Amino acid sequence: QVQLVESGGGLVQPGGSLRLSCLTSGFTFSTYRMSWYRQAPGKERELVAISEWAGAPGNYVDSVKGRFTISRDSAKSTVFLQMNSLKPEDTAVYYCNAASRPSGRHNYWGQGTQVTVSS
Repeated sequence: QVQLVESGGGLVQPGGSLRLSCLTSGFTFSTYRMSWYRQAPGKERELVAISEWAGAPGNYVDSVKGRFTISRDSAKSTVFLQMNSLKPEDTAVYYCNAASRPSGRHNYWGQGTQVTVSS
């Protein structure tokens, strides 16, 4: 029923850019909070970016501010994460998340996409 499918990950050199996509279906996209998380080996899953609703400014963890941008295309039920000036410490599996508003009672996850930043 509900599906979140991430794509766009891969290997990139430090300083490079990558755009992740999360194509969703099975729920009312416009009413959900959309977020990106990441998890590096041996570390806790970390909230990276939040889009509360279409048109709202994104919220970001300090380590990616000025480098990452979250956006959404409501017509295509897709959320994006534009990642610029990538650093090796950005290496992680990136996950898309959808949470119902306002309580987050309904919560869905994608399968993840690997991002590796290395020379």
